[in-house]
Amino acid sequence: MSTSRIEWTDSTWNPVTGCSKISAGCLHCYAETMTRRLKAMGQPNYRRGFKVTCHEHMLNHPLSWRRPKNVFVNSMSDIFHEAVPLDFIKRVFEVMQKASHHRFQLLTKRAERMAELGKNLFWPKNVWMGVTVEHSDYLDRIDFLRKTPAVVKFLSLEPLLSGLPDLDLLGIDWVIVGGESGPGSRRMEESWVAEIQQSCQRQGVPFFFKQWGGTRKKAAGRALNGQTYDEMPVYAEL
Repeated sequence: MSTSRIEWTDSTWNPVTGCSKISAGCLHCYAETMTRRLKAMGQPNYRRGFKVTCHEHMLNHPLSWRRPKNVFVNSMSDIFHEAVPLDFIKRVFEVMQKASHHRFQLLTKRAERMAELGKNLFWPKNVWMGVTVEHSDYLDRIDFLRKTPAVVKFLSLEPLLSGLPDLDLLGIDWVIVGGESGPGSRRMEESWVAEIQQSCQRQGVPFFFKQWGGTRKKAAGRALNGQTYDEMPVYAEL
């Protein structure tokens, strides 16, 4: 188990590592940067660098964690990457079903494959499925998400790179917004965030504001309009 500093989860579980860039939000991929460090440190799961790798020895780890947790699955990859076989994805879902005392949070940018393969998966109630929508060019990912039978469907609008006016949240249970951080980070406009927060409020969807980001992430903080937004879905009880 890896305790996470990501504000909206408790721990991470990485039965798959490695990925490849697919859209604008991938430019400054934190997972790729972290993988280089872990490989240099000799961490065996990262000896192949950022090449997509399935780790069978990691599959059953959540079954040994007794205390219920929010678990972000594949923070260092994308479970619906085309290099991850359907059979391995099924095995990940089987473990999540068995570990019913945890809440598993999955994110993908490969929404079309998610919708296609989702028909062949059993979706336990403790599995939350999300898509990343970092720019208005990728709003179609939300439509693919709606096609999945996941009980909780959420959006990660991070790193937010454009405004998303009139965001339709029909069938969506949670929205996370965050700006890009680190060297070369692209600016997120306050008006974009405020507009999304107002859309969530109008449509009754919990809103979680993760960060403003920038090169000084901690100094920028995570307050919007003088308050912190840590709203969670109504399914949050374990």
